[in-house]
This record gives sequence, structure tokens and C-alpha cells, in this order.
Amino acid sequence: MKRKAAVIGSGFGGLALAIRLQSAGIDTTVIEARDKPGGRAYHWEKDGHVFDAGPTVITDPACLRELWELTGADMARDVSLVPVSPFYRLSWPDGTIFDYVNDDERLFRQIEALEPADVEGYKRFLRYSEGVYVEGYEKLGAVPFLDFKSMLQAAPQLARYQAWRSVYSVVSRFVRNEKLRQALSFHSLLVGGNPMTTSAIYALIHKLERDGGVWFAEGGTNRLVAGMVTHLERIGGTVRLGDPVSGIWTEGDRATAVRTRSGWTGTFDAVASNADIVRTYEMLAHPSARRRSTSLKRKRFSPSLFVVHFSTTGSWEDVPHHSILFGPRYAALLKEIYRGSALPNDPSIYLHHPTATDASMAPEGRSTFYALAPVPHLGRTNFDWEKEGPAYAERLLEILEDRMLPGLRSRLGEVFHFGPADFEQELNSHLGSAFSLEPVLTQSAYFRVHNRDDVVRNLYFVGAGTHPGAGIPGVVGSAKATAGLMIEDLAA
Repeated sequence: MKRKAAVIGSGFGGLALAIRLQSAGIDTTVIEARDKPGGRAYHWEKDGHVFDAGPTVITDPACLRELWELTGADMARDVSLVPVSPFYRLSWPDGTIFDYVNDDERLFRQIEALEPADVEGYKRFLRYSEGVYVEGYEKLGAVPFLDFKSMLQAAPQLARYQAWRSVYSVVSRFVRNEKLRQALSFHSLLVGGNPMTTSAIYALIHKLERDGGVWFAEGGTNRLVAGMVTHLERIGGTVRLGDPVSGIWTEGDRATAVRTRSGWTGTFDAVASNADIVRTYEMLAHPSARRRSTSLKRKRFSPSLFVVHFSTTGSWEDVPHHSILFGPRYAALLKEIYRGSALPNDPSIYLHHPTATDASMAPEGRSTFYALAPVPHLGRTNFDWEKEGPAYAERLLEILEDRMLPGLRSRLGEVFHFGPADFEQELNSHLGSAFSLEPVLTQSAYFRVHNRDDVVRNLYFVGAGTHPGAGIPGVVGSAKATAGLMIEDLAA
């Protein structure tokens, strides 16, 4: 009999896992709560504008192409990726601009303008990033850490690169200019990590971008999601939309069925969850579930995000696709976001301007944007987001108008926002966290949720909450690790 698997959630991790399972001959059904696939990579279409919810930074396209190549297909049939340059434009309140590019000569000139001695320091940092990329991403990124022995085997390599230190601390060993320290350490925020506390292993992101580039899917990130769904269905997989899972039934130490809110029930030989890790255990009908859920709730979760989507009249030719607007504070702001209970009035902002690369994201003569600021998750605040949301959106637009988009508010069209309460309610995310468990060393690899549950032996995890963590390459890597386990187990 052909083996059957369910994948709960259609984020990048869930879709990547489903493609791998279906490619291996396992009859796979993806069950998605929302009306569109993508999870956090949802999208809206309003008045001719396409608003991607995120993520919007695509790196390591090879890990995506591999999903099609499993069956001899070509990703280009379904998805068109185009390079983005500069990768990011970084700016500070004093007017300093730094274009992060993959052009050594241009990059070195910019570093020299900030601090001549840091050119050599940057070169040393790049060598460090290369080493940690090989050890942390190439060797360990798709390896499941199911027992402590596997962690001990990786320990020498982790120790060699001082994994116990923070990204910011390691960067500071190589460069002394504060702006450069920020420029080389902010990347961990893209996977939910505080540069001041996240393991130095995450310095590998710099090498990942340097080698693989930063890319954009024509039509938006949603077109990459649509391409993955198209390929999955082409090879025989099934996607159920708009039907949230209400329960995972078990017999003994085995998951046997998945039931949805509509009353539909499917029986399966294995169940994998791309849903929130806490919520998954709350859906699990097994004696171990409550204990596991309670244990997870005591862990440290990444912050939430506040995202303002907006359209404007006209074009902004001087504004690149990706910009980072650093605020006047760095370390103090990060502490406030990760450990505080207030809403920062001086946020750092990531500005996404897709029409800089792809005019089809907006009607002719108009532009599409989103502005994102990390904010404390719901476990640290008691804000009334219905009241605070519009005011905070206005604050972000005010900063953007002052620093990058002059006359913005006189040219605004559609404006709407998505914040912590929406992450909790729409995405069913514990505490409204945007990236699941915070990626500190004590919550990484073996210490993160395992790719296969320790008690329910055919329950698996994929996505940000399991190894290796958040970000498109991370969750696609988790799919590779989890698929390897599932294929082996189902063949037994």
C-alpha cells in the first residue's frame, strides 16, 4: 500500500517538505487554515497592488531549485527569480548611507570611508563567516539533532567558531566602527535573533548572501509559493485550503488521523506540522501533549513584528528594493524589543519597495511598499493593538517621510497594518511571535524542538520552530532534515 502523510501548514517549510515526500512516492496532503497558501508568506491584492506579507528576502536559491530537481523538473518553469542590488541600503539618522553589495571594490571603498583600518578587519570577518557557513549551514543545516550524542559530535566545530559568543560580539572583534558593527550583525534579526545574544553561528548569513546573492520572485514572494504549490500538485500532492486543523488523533505512540474544523478527517501513516510548535501540541490528543506544551511555553520566544503596507502615487527611483533604516539606538533598542514591555518610539525599520524591481506589483504610475519594525511579543506587553496599531503605523510613516520618502503622506493610497495580535489570531502564533523560539545557543540544534517527536514516533516538525530555525533557507533546510527521517521511517 502507498504510504500517506499529512503536512499541517503551507508555509515554505511545509510546502518544501510536501514536495520532498511526494517526490519520494509518499501520498502527501497539505492542510492549510487560511484561504491562500504560504503561511507567513501570505499576500493581499488591493486596487491593483500586490502586497506580500513576507518574507521578502530570498537567499540560497539553490536550496529551492533542488525541490524541482528531485523529479527532474526545472524551477524556472514555475518561478522567475531576479537578482537584487544593492542587497540592502543601510542608513542612519545622521545621514550616513551604506550600500551592502557583492562588489568587493565598492564595498571596501565604503568601509574605508567609515574606518580605514576596518577594511582588513572586514576581510578577516569574511573568512570567519566562510568557516562558520561551512560548519553551521553546509554540514549541519539539514542534519536532524535527535539525541545529545549528535550535539556532542558537533561541539568541536561549534567551539572552534566560539558559538557561545553573540553575533555582535564576534563582529566587534573584527571591526571597530559602530555603524559597521551594526551593518554586519543585523542579519540575525531576519531570523528572529537579537544580534546581542544570538549565537555567532548566525554570522554565516553574511557568507550565504555573499555567495548566493539576494533575489526576488517576479510577481512577489507569493509567486514562489504559487510555484511550489503548482509543482506539488503536478507530481500528485494535494493542498486543502481554508480548513484549520482542530485535532491530531493518536493510538498508543502513533499519530493516526487529522481532523479539521469543517469535520473532514483523514487517516495517515505520518503527520508533520509546519504550524506553531505550541499550538501543534495543543491540537495533539496524547498524554504527553500538555506536558510538552507547558514546557515550550517556558522557553524564550522571538519578538513580534509590526508591518505597515502602503501604496503611493508616482515612483521612487532613488529608493532601492531593500532598505534598513537604523534608529538612534542599537543595543538599547534591541534590549527593549527582546526584554522590555514598551513600544519603542525610535524603531529601526526595514523598508520593502518591490516596485523598484518589478513594476507589475502596482498599477502604472504607482508604487507598493511595506515597512517593518520588530516589537515585543504579546507575552511582554498588554497593549490594545486596535488602538495602538494606527498610531504606530503613523509613527513609522512619519520616520520614513522624514528620512527617505519626502512628501510621503501627501501621496499615500492604500494603508493597512499587520501586528502582534494578527500574528496570534491570523497565524495562530504563540504570543504573536513572528519567528517561533528565539535562536539563542541553548535553543538551537538539539535544544530546539526535534524534527521528530520523542514520544509520538510518527509526528514530525518542519519550519521555524525546529532545527535549524527561521528564514527561507532555514525552513527549507528543516524540510530536508525532516523528509529524510520520514522517508526512512515510512520505508521501514
